[in-house]
Amino acid sequence: MYWMRIKRITKSFNSIDFASIGVGMMIVFIAMVLVAGIAASVLISTSNTLETQAMKTGQDTKEEVSCGIGVIQIIGQRTNRNLSGTFYDRYHNMSIMVTSRAGGSGIDLSQVFVTISNGSKQCLLTFDTNCFSLSPSGSGIFSTAGMYDIDADDFGIIVIEDGDGSCTSDAPVINRGDKAILTVNLSACFNGLTTRQDVNGMVVAEDGSPGVFLFRTPAVSAKTVVEFM
Repeated sequence: MYWMRIKRITKSFNSIDFASIGVGMMIVFIAMVLVAGIAASVLISTSNTLETQAMKTGQDTKEEVSCGIGVIQIIGQRTNRNLSGTFYDRYHNMSIMVTSRAGGSGIDLSQVFVTISNGSKQCLLTFDTNCFSLSPSGSGIFSTAGMYDIDADDFGIIVIEDGDGSCTSDAPVINRGDKAILTVNLSACFNGLTTRQDVNGMVVAEDGSPGVFLFRTPAVSAKTVVEFM
């Protein structure tokens, strides 16, 4: 009888201990589930943010590469010009033919700026609204009236090809396939360019990649008009 009572008391104690352990394990399990759920939520949110940012970066990079302005050709004109009482036989005028890159939707040339440097001086040029021509002169680009009589911080625009008529003096916008010439007065910028002179610069639009150019003026040339690039 005594041993039976002891056994029942011991069994009761073991049941209580087992129940306590079970409740503790349940609490730990629920806590682990909650932590795992929170961690999963954070990971999903972070992955969505990274995916959105990666897509935006990829789109921006694609537009930067495919859009912008391209430099097709650069031509210089050599003349003997009187500058402040002294005649200089140099390259005094320059034309930069530009177009919109394939991925671009249109470029407003009034918002474009040109940088040009001869190694000693750098000039920053913007569009002179009074220096615009819908077509070049029949006698040649460099004979287009008033297009090269501009200051060292200006460039003019001569429309070469504009199928949709988007390039006007008020809104000189070139679309895909359009071509225009940016006129530069090298006399105003550098007192003209001499032979064997290194020149570099960029034509920079609002969006997209710029048109970069680099050339050296010819050592000897009997021609009046020379293709620099």
